[in-house]
This record gives sequence, structure tokens and C-alpha cells, in this order.
Amino acid sequence: MGMSYRRYLSGERIYGCSTCKTHLATIHSMMSRAFNGQHGRAYLFDGVVNVIEGEPNDRPMTTGNHTVRDIYCCKCGTTLGWKYVRRFLHVELLRSNIVGMQDKAYEATQKYKEGKYILERHLLVDVK
Repeated sequence: MGMSYRRYLSGERIYGCSTCKTHLATIHSMMSRAFNGQHGRAYLFDGVVNVIEGEPNDRPMTTGNHTVRDIYCCKCGTTLGWKYVRRFLHVELLRSNIVGMQDKAYEATQKYKEGKYILERHLLVDVK
């Protein structure tokens, strides 16, 4: 296995992993504080760093069904939240010849979540 590199963020407020303080996101990438996770309050971010994405799975949530990938800290492996995704349907694969994942919500009203990340507040610490 090769070396792993972590990105370090700069700015006025940086959120990190509560276990190892690895940088994850800045206040400027936060889109909303009005979310709930498995451990209470959660935040929606349009981008995060230093995470590993797990396998996609379907999950019923308060806003409907979503396909998500759990996200983990790249340093310590702590589960931090999830990323909203959806698999290509077989027919879509045949039409587009693209293999892989597409960031997409099931419901039209939830499209703004496509490709976005949920970080649970309980699992975050203010690094700076």
C-alpha cells in the first residue's frame, strides 16, 4: 500500500474529525445546518477532504429514499456521515456506455443534495 497524504485547510473556521483532528471541511463549504444524522444534528457540505467513501447502499430517510455512501476519516477510520449518490440504472448504462456511479437523488425536490456530504456535528471538532 502506498503512502497516504492528507490535505490541510486554511481559513477562519475548519472542521475536523473528533477522533484525530484531521481536517475535513471549512465553514465556507457548509450549505446547511438544518439536517439530522444518526447521532443528532448534522451539516450539509458541498465538498470535504480527507475522507474515504464506502460502498453505496439504499437508505430510507425523512426526505425519502436515497442511495448513500458512508464516509470515513482517511486517518483513523471514524465514520463521519455520508455522501448522497445513486447508481446508474442498467438501461442508463447501456445508453451512455458509462460504468460507475452518478451522484443523483431519487426525488426531484432533493436534487440539490446530489454529490453533497453530510457530516454529523457530534463527530466533528473545530480545529481552527
